[in-house]
Amino acid sequence: MAQNALRRFRPLQKHTRRKTISLNWNGTSCIYGTAQQTPTTSIADLIPIMTRNTTAGSRRNNPNLIRSTELREKRRKVQKTLNIDTINQDIRKMEYAVKGPLVVRAGEIEKEISAGIAKPFETVIRANIGDCHAMGQPKVTYPRQVMALCTHELLFDDPTIPDDAKDHARRILASCQGQSLGSYTESAGLKIVREDIAAFISRRDGFSCDPDNIILTAGAGEGIKNTLELLKNTTGKRAGAMIPIPQYPLYTASISQYGLYPINYYMDEDNDWALDIQELRRAVDAARANCDPKAICVINPGNPTGQVMTRQNIEDTIKFAYEEQLCILADEVYQGNIHSKDHTFHSFRKVLYELGLPYSDQVELISFHSVSKGYMGECGLRAGYLEAVNIDPAVFQQLMKTFLFCSNTPGQVSLDCLVRPPQPGNPSFSLFQQQTDEIATSLAERATLVSDLLNTIPGMQCNPVYGSMFAFPRLRLPETFLNKSKAANQPADFRYAMQLLENTGICVVPGSGFGQKPGSYHFRTTILPPKEILIEMLGRLKDFHHKFLERES
Repeated sequence: MAQNALRRFRPLQKHTRRKTISLNWNGTSCIYGTAQQTPTTSIADLIPIMTRNTTAGSRRNNPNLIRSTELREKRRKVQKTLNIDTINQDIRKMEYAVKGPLVVRAGEIEKEISAGIAKPFETVIRANIGDCHAMGQPKVTYPRQVMALCTHELLFDDPTIPDDAKDHARRILASCQGQSLGSYTESAGLKIVREDIAAFISRRDGFSCDPDNIILTAGAGEGIKNTLELLKNTTGKRAGAMIPIPQYPLYTASISQYGLYPINYYMDEDNDWALDIQELRRAVDAARANCDPKAICVINPGNPTGQVMTRQNIEDTIKFAYEEQLCILADEVYQGNIHSKDHTFHSFRKVLYELGLPYSDQVELISFHSVSKGYMGECGLRAGYLEAVNIDPAVFQQLMKTFLFCSNTPGQVSLDCLVRPPQPGNPSFSLFQQQTDEIATSLAERATLVSDLLNTIPGMQCNPVYGSMFAFPRLRLPETFLNKSKAANQPADFRYAMQLLENTGICVVPGSGFGQKPGSYHFRTTILPPKEILIEMLGRLKDFHHKFLERES
């Protein structure tokens, strides 16, 4: 009967070839002579057809066919080994609002526009993320030249590339195995790059830095994640990490992933998002019953809040960490983004050493920096570093173990260009200075533009953007809208942001994705789009908000 099934299969095939088919079920070989088979038809394709066209009598007479059918049905019903209930549940708890449902919907809307579906706007404006080059920030020539030389050595013969860029590239290649970026480096990164970073830190802070305390990372995010993982307790209470609210979602996502306990402390919005020491004490005291507090995370300049910490604020934080025996994790990736002449970036490391004993030799500090922000804005190169101060050498070695492989070598080159830029008198200096000054001036203008225009919209209040790349305006939402949001079981600022996206094409991140005081509502927007796009974006936002208030009030 199986032969009959194959004969019935033949008329369905065109442009076929003859091929002998050998089937094997449970060790029993069954040869079916020749069958018509297209080059793309497999045995698996033939079996169900043969089975379907075989009579009930033949099934009773052929136990192999019965067994094969039963096995297939059983496999369909077996639960997958990896299913939503068997995977790591800490990962399920992770949320990363910067790339959440609003961003997914923004992508869908872009596809709908491309397909000709009418919208009340022509373009989507992605104001949700600090992706500098995607938002149009100009690329700085010098680091691109050095990276290009390191990856394509024929460019050393190009007379249009300045000699200082060529010398920089030769110096890096000479430190690579085989004089190639394609070779591995030490897990901590190229020694010459770490030495240049140490020299940069020493110049910045006025205190010498040991390159052996530096690890090059795949962006600052990798360094932050691995450090948080190091805190995890394997016995007793969960380890606690103090995090600012609002905060960058990397922290809450990593804390969930590693099973740490989040100790939330609220930034003072009414005082330009300053850090309040009394609030730190309240937060850590309330958490002690539930965890073993080990670290305090600080983001300076602030993301999403755009504040720049005063030196006094940093001093107070260091003294608090000393009293509570907490390691400080200082996220300083926006140190090159200071937009106010009245504000200065102070590194935690510099203030720690300036305080002197007992703080300078006892307070544990790990700080982070990156090429993703500042004038370089090289987000996609995934290059950053961490520096450890007063960390037990044995613990530092354990931290090093979490970096199983070296960070990518083009990113290491970009880091070296960040910390060892052209100097006055170098052939590249004039163009480099012009480009970086233009980027800094433009960002400062846009920072003021965004906060000023947001403050002209009724029901919005935005603190000045002194640093970083973001504004975090507060929304005063109508009671009717808050009630509807509660009934829908959705955060009110999420519903607001989704309606903003659907009606204007503006993609922002709701404040609930960063954390905020209960009863307050915000959203984060970047200041990165070009000025003309920012003006258009803020015009769309203002028009939408007026209509929103009329509808919901």
